[in-house]
Amino acid sequence: MQEIFHILFGIAIPFSVVLILGEMVLSSVQKRQIYSGRGTLTNVLLSTANFGLDLLMRVVCIFVLSYFFRFHFMHISEPWIYWLALLITEDIAFYFLHRVDHFCRLFWAIHVTHHSSEEFNFSVGFRSSVFQPLYRFVWFIPLSLMGFATWDIMVMYSITQLYGILIHTRFVGKLGFIEWFMATPSHHRVHHGSNVLYLDKNLGMVFIIWDRLFGTFQEEKEEVIYGLTENIHSNNLVKIIFHEWRNIGKDLTKQVPFKAKLMYVFGPPGWSHDGSKKTSKQLRAETDLLKKLKD
Repeated sequence: MQEIFHILFGIAIPFSVVLILGEMVLSSVQKRQIYSGRGTLTNVLLSTANFGLDLLMRVVCIFVLSYFFRFHFMHISEPWIYWLALLITEDIAFYFLHRVDHFCRLFWAIHVTHHSSEEFNFSVGFRSSVFQPLYRFVWFIPLSLMGFATWDIMVMYSITQLYGILIHTRFVGKLGFIEWFMATPSHHRVHHGSNVLYLDKNLGMVFIIWDRLFGTFQEEKEEVIYGLTENIHSNNLVKIIFHEWRNIGKDLTKQVPFKAKLMYVFGPPGWSHDGSKKTSKQLRAETDLLKKLKD
């Protein structure tokens, strides 16, 4: 299985380069400003930093998952059922990992890096949450307990990540009935939107059914404004990676009760003790109220 992992890695790099170059050419031919040199370079550098940390954490990941595999309580002998079950359960695990990344500010401070680009193209798929490898494997422990081998989990994650890159494009429209159960470019454009309607929506990597089941689905209806509600307008890697940590530090210096300080760290992004900033839920409530008043 390690050999399959290395083969996948060897295929993914040239495939991704061809994919990005092809989209660049198409963008140029159609005279659409989808790529910028600095933005693309930033995405590559962030991906490199993430990959380096991922390599360092792989030993920890293998040790932890292998340890919990010793206590697994299930065994699936049929190969096709095994791999299908691994795909589904790993995608569910990623959905909840991704959901926590969006709804807990501590983890949003890590994940915000991926959303900080005001562009949307295949290279943005590589704009990694640099420090996510430090904790991502914890979400896969239940898979080990369910009887999925460590290297199989890692291989499946690589496959789903590759799929996740493919849906970072503006050149593919809606895909008919596939939109009902698969995460598509249309769904993922919504996910990267800073529009109030789109905030914290469409969190699935491969399947969109988890979003439909757990109330985080949103169809693409209006033109997407990519980036953050407050963009940082910078390609400085240090600022991109650490800007939200700096904001948390500023909030923690405020003279507020200890409970409020905890909320500034573990509450949803945008939470404020005095209403000076708004969460995505509060912003949507305000927008809905304004629409009702206009009607």
